[in-house]
Amino acid sequence: MKKAYVVAEIQVTNPVDYEGYRALSTPAVAQYGGQFIARGGQRVQLEGGDDSHNDGWRTVIVEFPSLEQARTWYDSVEYTRAREIRQANSIGRLFIVEGA
Repeated sequence: MKKAYVVAEIQVTNPVDYEGYRALSTPAVAQYGGQFIARGGQRVQLEGGDDSHNDGWRTVIVEFPSLEQARTWYDSVEYTRAREIRQANSIGRLFIVEGA
């Protein structure tokens, strides 16, 4: 079974309320077998435009045992409230990619 990676590119628009997302998402990731690979470290954009996606943007990568498990986490009751907080307090995109 191939592993899967949830990749998020996020710009936090309300840091105070966004903390609620972190508090809820971290245990939900662990509960569904996820492991943080990258969580907001330094970004260096190599291609795809100017540096406007570096200032204030975070990249998060979470590894799951499978694409199905990543999707189960995303749709879970535990993550739903966290997702609502993230969506209300940030802009960006989130997707799942299957490993090689």
